[in-house]
Amino acid sequence: MSQAPGKSTSRRNYVLRILEHLERDPARIVVRSWKENLGAAEFRTCVVRAARALTRAGVRPADTVAVLTEPNCAAMLAARYAGHLLGAAVVHIRSMNARSDAEELPAAEQARLLRATGARVLAVDGPLLTRGHELRANVGDLTVVALAETDPLEDEGAPPAVSYAPDDLAVVDLTSGTTGTPKLVRRSFGVRDRLVDLSFGAAAPEHRPTLLSVTPISHATATMADAALVAGGTVVLHDGFRLPDVLRALTEEGVTDLYLAVPHLYQLVDHPGIEEAEFPALRQVLYSGTVAAPSRVARAVEVFGDVLAQLYGSTEAGGMCTLTPLDHREPELLGSVGRPFPWVEMEIRTPGSDEPVEGTEPGEVCVRSPTLMDGYLDDEDLAGPTVRGGWLRTGDLGHWDRYGYLRLLGRIGSVVKVNGIKVHPATVQNVLLQHSDVADCAVYGVRGAGNIEGLEAAVQPRAGKRCTTEELRDHVSARLSPAHVPDSFSWWEEIPLGSSGKPDTVILGERKKAQ
Repeated sequence: MSQAPGKSTSRRNYVLRILEHLERDPARIVVRSWKENLGAAEFRTCVVRAARALTRAGVRPADTVAVLTEPNCAAMLAARYAGHLLGAAVVHIRSMNARSDAEELPAAEQARLLRATGARVLAVDGPLLTRGHELRANVGDLTVVALAETDPLEDEGAPPAVSYAPDDLAVVDLTSGTTGTPKLVRRSFGVRDRLVDLSFGAAAPEHRPTLLSVTPISHATATMADAALVAGGTVVLHDGFRLPDVLRALTEEGVTDLYLAVPHLYQLVDHPGIEEAEFPALRQVLYSGTVAAPSRVARAVEVFGDVLAQLYGSTEAGGMCTLTPLDHREPELLGSVGRPFPWVEMEIRTPGSDEPVEGTEPGEVCVRSPTLMDGYLDDEDLAGPTVRGGWLRTGDLGHWDRYGYLRLLGRIGSVVKVNGIKVHPATVQNVLLQHSDVADCAVYGVRGAGNIEGLEAAVQPRAGKRCTTEELRDHVSARLSPAHVPDSFSWWEEIPLGSSGKPDTVILGERKKAQ
C-alpha cells in the first residue's frame, strides 16, 4: 500500500547546515522562547560555545552527552547541536513525555538513565546546575558542563565539528512510558538525518517555516525544530500549551507550522470566537497522540481550513501514516489515521506471525521504513520480538477500510471478551465519538464479579448538548452489535487525561467504584 523505503543520500552533519543559515542573516530572530528571543548570530554563538565547552570536557565521537535544561529553551537546542557537531550521541533526561514537560523525571530516574546510556558528560543550564551536581554525586564518573558558565568567545570562527558515519549512534530517545519504565530507543545519525529531512514531507518546504512548538523539543517536535532551522526558518518555543499565548503566536507572530496533541486541538477549536480569528501565515497544523473525535476534527477544518494533517507514528517508527488536508474534507475518513507515507511500507498481519491478513480483516500493524529505530539500547531481547526482518511490530491493532485507509482498533492485549465475542474498546470508542452530541469519550475493559469481562464508557457531552444512556446504547448497537454496547456509562464535564494526553483510565475507574 506504499512505496519501498527510500535511501538518504545526505551524510553531511545537519548542524552545519543550520549554522550556515545562521551566518547568512545574523540579525534575524531565529529562536523565540518563553525565556528570550535570540538572533541568528546570538544563537550561533550559543551553539559554538556549547560545542567548545563539551570539547574541553573531553567529549569525543561515540561518547554520549546527557542534556538537562529548562523546557523548550535555546539552551536545550544548543546542547543537542553541540553534541552532534562533535559526533556524540545525545539523550535528553528532563522528562519522558512527548506531550508535556510539566512532570520532570525524579533524580533517581535521571541517574538510572545516565548509567543506562553510559553518559559521562551532563550538559545543564543555570537553573538545573544544582540538580546536575546532585546527579554527579549520585552517579560518580560524570562531568557536569554548565552551559551558562562557558567563557566568552575571543573569536567565534569555525565551530569544532567532525564527520560521522551513518551507523554511529546519534540519539537515545525515551518512549512515553505509559505502561511502565520508558524504553530506550537507539537512533543512528543516518536515521536521524532522514527524520530531519522528512519532517516536512518528502520534499523541503516551499516556505521558510516558523514552527510553533508547545510540546517538548526534546521529544515529539525534536526533528521538526531541527528541520525548521535546517530550512532557514525560525522556532517559536512555548513552555506548555497556554491558549492566549498560542492564539497570539498564530495571529501576530507569523507562525506557519504548528504541532498539537489532540487535547490542544480541542481547546483551540472550542475557544469562543475562534471562527473570527485569522491566521495569515499558517500553512500546516499537525496533530497526533490520541484518537480524535470526527466531530471535533470537522470543526477544526471549519476553523483552520485546508491546513490540517493528522499524524500516526511512534517513538520506535517515526511517522507512519497521515490524513492529508484533502482527506479532511471527506467526513467518512475522519475516523481513520490516513494512509502510509510514501517512504513507509505497511502490512496488517496476524498477531504473532509474519502472515498478512486478507482484505479488511483486523491484525497487528507492522511497518518497514527508513526512519525505524536501530533497536533498544542494550536490550536485544526486547528488540527481537519487536523488529524482525526489518519490520517493526507496533503492537497496535488495526485494519484497512474500503478506501485503503488505516483504522486503529487499540493495542494487542486490550481486547475484551463479552459473552464469548472479542470486542475492541477502541472500536466502540470510535463509534461513540461519531455521535453528534459527544465531545469526547473513553471506553475501557473491566472485570466484574466472577472475573467476567465487560466494558465501561466515560462520556463528555458537547457544550449545550445532552444525550441519554439509552440513546448511546442504541447508537452503538445499530452501528456495531448489542455485544459492543458498554455495560455502564459515566458522565464527565471533561475526560481526565494522563500526562501523555491519553484518557486516564485509573481516575475513571476510581470514580466509577466510588459511585
